[in-house]
Amino acid sequence: MAKYSKTAQKKVSKVMREKKAGTLKSGRSGKKVTSRKQAIAIGLSEARKAGAKVPKKKN
Repeated sequence: MAKYSKTAQKKVSKVMREKKAGTLKSGRSGKKVTSRKQAIAIGLSEARKAGAKVPKKKN
């Protein structure tokens, strides 16, 4: 069973390309994202908003 849906995988790969190009910005502050983990978190967050199958955030 897949952990993430195809939609979520596409969102994350899109975000990773943006990070590599240097155009990925964080939400409120608008600063450039340099962390790989933060980029993945942004991609998964976007996927959740789009209604994709993504596991819940760990608390």
